[in-house]
Amino acid sequence: VQLVESGGGLVQPGGSLRLSCVTHGTLVYIWDMGWFRQAPGKQRELVASITRTNTTTYSDAVRGRFTISKDPGENTVYLQMNSLEFEDTAVYYCNAKFVSTEHWGQGTQVTVSS
Repeated sequence: VQLVESGGGLVQPGGSLRLSCVTHGTLVYIWDMGWFRQAPGKQRELVASITRTNTTTYSDAVRGRFTISKDPGENTVYLQMNSLEFEDTAVYYCNAKFVSTEHWGQGTQVTVSS
């Protein structure tokens, strides 16, 4: 199983980005999927998740601005990020979990700067 993220980059405050996570070697709909982020000097934190049954959850910091979704036909999970803030700067990681099995992507950098 391999998770490959893309879509990160440099964006101004108030801008938008869409992150993608393609799952290779498996089918996205059998996993609980999540997006985590880790800023310099901080612990990795859960940003958003979507279960096998499409229940979504968001951290308080991003609720109302970020949207997680998945496309089983493309084996891809997305994170649409709107109204980006300086505090959203971090490396964003895709996560797949099924019972006690877990996989991580390599991460994609998101930098919010003017």
